[in-house]
Amino acid sequence: MRLLVVEDNKDLAAWLGKALRQAQYAIDIAHDGEDAEHMLKVAEYAAMILDLALPKLDGLTLLKRLRQSGNKLPVIILTANASLDGRVAGLDSGADDYLAKPFEIAELEARIRAVVRRGQDRASSEITVGNLRFSGGTRQFFVAGEPLQLTPREYAVLEQLVMKLGNTISKAALSESVFGFDDEADPSAIEIYVHRLRKKLESSSVQIATLRGLGYLLRHVQ
Repeated sequence: MRLLVVEDNKDLAAWLGKALRQAQYAIDIAHDGEDAEHMLKVAEYAAMILDLALPKLDGLTLLKRLRQSGNKLPVIILTANASLDGRVAGLDSGADDYLAKPFEIAELEARIRAVVRRGQDRASSEITVGNLRFSGGTRQFFVAGEPLQLTPREYAVLEQLVMKLGNTISKAALSESVFGFDDEADPSAIEIYVHRLRKKLESSSVQIATLRGLGYLLRHVQ
């Protein structure tokens, strides 16, 4: 799952990026509103973490432009302005949630999970395919009730396949959701992660199928 962090404080942005990558998210970071606006036009994100006091283009203006364009991307505002008027302005501009600084990373992660769940087309926070189960609340996978041990990259690939269940996902789309702009991704990396996932799913009743020229599809096998 790929997130955009928009924060002009570079130390805070770096800390957020590190903490969220450890929580198995792919992270892009923008330090001003103009860079963030460009990134939003060229990449697809699951959610945006947005500071308001940004150079070049402030956070509220960026958010208003995003909503005016019809983009429904979940947005969590992070700001030192915890006043009622500030919260109301952010929510009225189209924010999905609001978190005042300072904050605990565990709370931010919980809020990210909540806004992403609300933004998903699937109403259920749990998705089951054969004996593979994905818990949206805890972001964990289980096979026959047992936790499935995955690396962060393997997790990101399988999560995308599950969230797009029933649809074919191209290698390029998987790569975009797994890697940030600053990640050095080998063109064959997705193939490697899919190969590893197939090994780990051998005892399950699901299969990652390759549809030549189209991409990958997660399906139940009898």
